Amino acid sequence: MLTARNSLKAELLHWSQDRDFRQISFATLRANRQIQRDLLAMLTTLRIKNLALVADLTLELQPGYNAITGETGAGKSILIGALNLVLGERADRALIRSGSDSCTVEAVFDVSRLRAPLEKFLEENGLEPCQDHQLLLKRTFTATGANRQFVNGSATTLNLLAALGEWLVDIHGPHDHQSLLHSARQLAILDAFGGLGPLRDNFADLVRCRAALQAEKASLIVDEKTYAQQLDLLRHQVNEIAAAKLRPEEEEEIEREHRLASNAARLLELSQAALRQLTEDETSLASQAGALGRTLQELKRLDPDAVCLFSLHEQALSFLRDLQSDLSHYADKLDIDPARRQWLEERLDLIQSLKRKYGATLPDVIGFGDEARQKLQNLEMRDAELERINGELGKTDAELKRAGEELSAQRREMIPKLSKAVAGQLADLGFNQSRFDIAVVSTAFGAEATAPHSALRTPPSTGFDQVEFQFAPNPGEPPRPLRAIASSGEMARVMLALKTVLAAQDDIPVLVFDEVDANVGGETARAVGEKMRRLGEQRQVLCITHLAPVAACASAHYIVTKETRLLRTVTGIRRLEGKERVTELARMLGGRTEAARKHAEELLREGAACWNPSHKQDQGSTESRPT
Repeated sequence: MLTARNSLKAELLHWSQDRDFRQISFATLRANRQIQRDLLAMLTTLRIKNLALVADLTLELQPGYNAITGETGAGKSILIGALNLVLGERADRALIRSGSDSCTVEAVFDVSRLRAPLEKFLEENGLEPCQDHQLLLKRTFTATGANRQFVNGSATTLNLLAALGEWLVDIHGPHDHQSLLHSARQLAILDAFGGLGPLRDNFADLVRCRAALQAEKASLIVDEKTYAQQLDLLRHQVNEIAAAKLRPEEEEEIEREHRLASNAARLLELSQAALRQLTEDETSLASQAGALGRTLQELKRLDPDAVCLFSLHEQALSFLRDLQSDLSHYADKLDIDPARRQWLEERLDLIQSLKRKYGATLPDVIGFGDEARQKLQNLEMRDAELERINGELGKTDAELKRAGEELSAQRREMIPKLSKAVAGQLADLGFNQSRFDIAVVSTAFGAEATAPHSALRTPPSTGFDQVEFQFAPNPGEPPRPLRAIASSGEMARVMLALKTVLAAQDDIPVLVFDEVDANVGGETARAVGEKMRRLGEQRQVLCITHLAPVAACASAHYIVTKETRLLRTVTGIRRLEGKERVTELARMLGGRTEAARKHAEELLREGAACWNPSHKQDQGSTESRPT
């Protein structure tokens, strides 16, 4: 964020000689500070190395609405491609810059206010936690096809990278991953718009309860032959384990005793040899200790001060007597009964056999026996258990039907409100006679279900409904599913309308739009820019645009350029400040004439008037979550 603050200060100094530009820059500063406080999360840095025409590029992005412009073919689409790569899209080796062996893309996100359970996700997947609320994603691929990807420095898989990308970025353009096109996501958006989360969660809990009861019931409903076989098997397992009378810790004890019994002859031989060396041989320690004692006795007689030496000798004799006694007892215990030794061997064989059948350890075998005993008890009381389960299923199905119907009714009540709000936004974007509908199909449940066995099937955890967003851009045409729209420009504007309506409910913090201004102009272009600005109050927005009215509404403006260095074409990007922005907008308006510059300055002044996030003059056409 320091980079953003410094760049804004530089902008103020650069424009300090012009009163109008000073007003614009102060508006930008206030807007960015407010937006930075309100954003859920944002992409702060994007670094690209050796991708297509990019040699080494670092882009520091701002909160709010970021516009990206440049000549056709300058390489603006490379930014979208880089984002897609670092968010888990499949890599194309042809994208590696000519003369390079590898390509790297890094993205840094500020996730201090991200609503998704990121910390838990990182921990569960063995990834390093974020430092200072900064999430670092990195993707590297080589000309040989090797891929490496990292999250906060931890190596990970493309699937995990893509999962994070679904939480962080929604890209709308020719090469996008659009979450709004999936039926499940559309249903989630409708529920979020209507505040139906508690109803949906309650329904999901009932579905999980029903699935558990169905699984329990399925384990009891078998044909008589299978039922008899299961009883015989369970009885055998329970009796076999029970007859063994296992103790969790006995295996170690028996192995230790068996080891002693197996080596008893050699141990007895060694202990008896030790006893002979200690007391029985002519050169035994006891004989030598006696001779040593007599010598020390004579020494003490001649020198009374040597009494301490004699005392130590007495202690040594005491230790030798203790050793002799312990060796004798040890040798006596080594006289193992052959019958005991055979029993130990048989017991070990039994334990190993049970472990091969029922578990890796004795506690596992004992646990298996307890489970088998419970299953046997349930099977022997099958009729009573089935009656209990069917009773609980009946109650659960009644609750599930009631909850699902209530959820469906609430959804149908929300559909016209959401459709109306989106249609209003589409009208502002040039679709004056378009239609936006939401088709809903509900599956019957319970007694009303007509499909075979449908009443026995557990419904999806999202409810009985499936929805499909539909759009008809031209009058007289029937609405078609949103995913079937051919024009990327139409698709992008529909997405923009949806995002504007749902900005308060959608949790994806970074929105990227490419070709959102395709085939529009005039007031529609201005409306597109204004909606981008409004989205930027609650999300970070990146928009690649060819229209000056769209770019003029941005709180940060970047230009992509292409130049030749050392006989190589290189793409670069930099933030425009001061009158540079006027020059770029004038170019986009068709030239660098004085009239174009004045028009550009006017667009910037109009945009600055809307850069205050508290500006809500246009909310009349936006319907937020109903109360």
